[in-house]
Amino acid sequence: MSHNIINRLACPFCSAKMVRSDNARSLVCGGERRHCFDFSSSGYVNLAITHSEGGDSKMAVRSRSAFLEKGYYERVSDELNRLLDKYVPSGFAVDAGCGEGYYSTRAVGHNREVCGFDLSKYACETAAKKAARNGVGEKTFFGVASVYEMPLADGCADAVFNVFAPCVEEEYSRVLREGGYLIVCSAGADHLQGLKALLYDNVYKNETRADSPTRLTLVEHTNVCFEANITSNADIMDLFTMTPYYWRTSEDDKKKLEGIDNLSTLIDIDFFVYRK
Repeated sequence: MSHNIINRLACPFCSAKMVRSDNARSLVCGGERRHCFDFSSSGYVNLAITHSEGGDSKMAVRSRSAFLEKGYYERVSDELNRLLDKYVPSGFAVDAGCGEGYYSTRAVGHNREVCGFDLSKYACETAAKKAARNGVGEKTFFGVASVYEMPLADGCADAVFNVFAPCVEEEYSRVLREGGYLIVCSAGADHLQGLKALLYDNVYKNETRADSPTRLTLVEHTNVCFEANITSNADIMDLFTMTPYYWRTSEDDKKKLEGIDNLSTLIDIDFFVYRK
């Protein structure tokens, strides 16, 4: 992890700047109490204020990782990277709600570093391993933390991007520099209609998200929409497990996916770019 990333981190308890310990195994803050946070064996750091488990379960992280690695959402990642290259071709970007790191690791550029935060320790562990495996470990950092209270200095980020996670305008604005950009990725009206049609008798379009920014300036809106053909039950179940529908669906309706080995469904994603 580069010193450039470390210099932007702030202690979650006292907001003091962080430095790497002499033995390089921990992050230590410069405050009076010298709060210390150890690197895990996989390379992430737990910076959560409370240590109760939160975020996605190990099962959900495994399912999302397995599904995304098949390339089904590569066009979504490509559009995010196109927008990052357009507005923030270099600098420091934050993935707020980074999950297993699929978008974070692909967003690293020649002159762009990425820091990701997620409440799930399983997600951060997977993300750190993925970054090392993909050769971008030196340009990334993953920490367990809430997107509502990210352990970052004020105005330190050139960009924040937010993929299928809560949009916390006040916090994202705090960490963005003046002139920095927020990219919000949301499910479009027809996202996963094919999957929902298999599960439910009445299928409704997705509603517009209620947490869209109101004080930042919208500078661009784009949409990526395409038909995804999923040709194995394992992939279909991974897709289902990684969505919120898994927790909202009855056991009887979940059984409708048993034995289904072919699914055609729309991937409909909206991208909103805001400027501070």
